[in-house]
Amino acid sequence: MASRKSSQNCLDFLVDRLPELLGGSADLTGSNLTAGKGSLAWHSAAAGQTPNYLSYGVREFAMTAIMNGVALHGGLIPYGGTFAVFSDYARNAIRMSALMQQRVIHVLTHDSIGLGEDGPTHQPIEHIGSLRLIPGLDVWRPCDELETAVAWSESLERRDGPAALFLSRQNLEQCGDRAGRAEDIARGGYVLREADGQLQAVIVATGSEVGIALAAQRELASHGVAARVVSMPCCERFDRQKSAWKKSVLPPDVPRIAIEAGHPDPWRKYVGMAGEVLGIDRFGASAPAPALYERFGLTAAHLAQVVVETIARESGSDGDF
Repeated sequence: MASRKSSQNCLDFLVDRLPELLGGSADLTGSNLTAGKGSLAWHSAAAGQTPNYLSYGVREFAMTAIMNGVALHGGLIPYGGTFAVFSDYARNAIRMSALMQQRVIHVLTHDSIGLGEDGPTHQPIEHIGSLRLIPGLDVWRPCDELETAVAWSESLERRDGPAALFLSRQNLEQCGDRAGRAEDIARGGYVLREADGQLQAVIVATGSEVGIALAAQRELASHGVAARVVSMPCCERFDRQKSAWKKSVLPPDVPRIAIEAGHPDPWRKYVGMAGEVLGIDRFGASAPAPALYERFGLTAAHLAQVVVETIARESGSDGDF
């Protein structure tokens, strides 16, 4: 299931239970999936009905500025959607929601090259990294429906700042039952799948790349290489955790490899100079999502090989299976 659809499933539940939610989209409701079953657009409301959804038109900045005003007024919790790449148009208003510490939820879909044939103009390469630089903005990139639900819950419960939800167009692997793990997810980074054997490497991934990391872990295990998979849906939350938690998730003496379909530079602080990052440091291309992931090396086979090479470099071995 695409995480934009997982988000809509969350809204189906939330809208009827939180009358203070005021939703909307900048002319992309059908793509952002920001309308839940209980959403009622202003222009569609009949006499006596209470609308809870705004159709902003192609006005990303105006939408975000209006949401800031709604949050400052109080009483309502605004959220609004657009494509992740169009966050450029809203950036200064997103920055202001963080500067003013307002509870505004920015729903940013089509989060990577996975959107496919729309091509490089619509494929956000640098956007998630640049938004992570805004102080006080929690940027969530969930890997499945559970992480999406936690992202919504944490963003709603946080009262001292905004959140940006980066959501996929393409379907994502559901990572299985994690009963009791919501608290770990809320920490921003956690061990999703432990290594089978003596830990040799840690793979860190977000969103659509978590499934790739899990597949690489299975491939490595078949060759006797024990790797841990860490899902990091929110770097900002992880960075605010106590040192003991961060070290338990990312042991300092184990090689680390990160994978995300975005610019690789922000991940250097987690993998260090000895680690590796699989990302995209150029603009995308127009093609089906699977072809693009293959072209840019964001595959389980390539990730597994990079893990082996990184371990070898640290240990002085030959660097192959």
